[in-house]
Amino acid sequence: MTSRATTRAATIFTALAVIVGAFQLALLVGAPWGFLTWGGRIPGRLPASMRAAAVVSALLMVGFALLVRARAGLVTPAWQARARRPAWFVVAYCAVGVVANAVTPSPWERIVWLPVVSAMLFCSLVVARGESGRS
Repeated sequence: MTSRATTRAATIFTALAVIVGAFQLALLVGAPWGFLTWGGRIPGRLPASMRAAAVVSALLMVGFALLVRARAGLVTPAWQARARRPAWFVVAYCAVGVVANAVTPSPWERIVWLPVVSAMLFCSLVVARGESGRS
């Protein structure tokens, strides 16, 4: 049985992951938002190598969202218990993201991404700690 808080946290996490993934895909196709990523070192379009890294980030967001939803019992409930340990990887990744966005030299990353990744950390923690039907 999944609690309301866990379901809500998984839903919020998913929405934020979609936003981050869409941002990464926009970078991939050449959006001039370099100032919002990579420490703000590139003010316009990212070079090809950095845009390729955006694909990896977008795929990670999709994978993390699916994993969080599985842990919350919202996708393939049979995977809920199995997702317990991998969900902690999402928590750790988000924690690293919070630190990285807190210390970035880019004020825009601190303004935009620090709150987003902080919310993702909180939501992933709620889901990872949530009760599992079979744990």
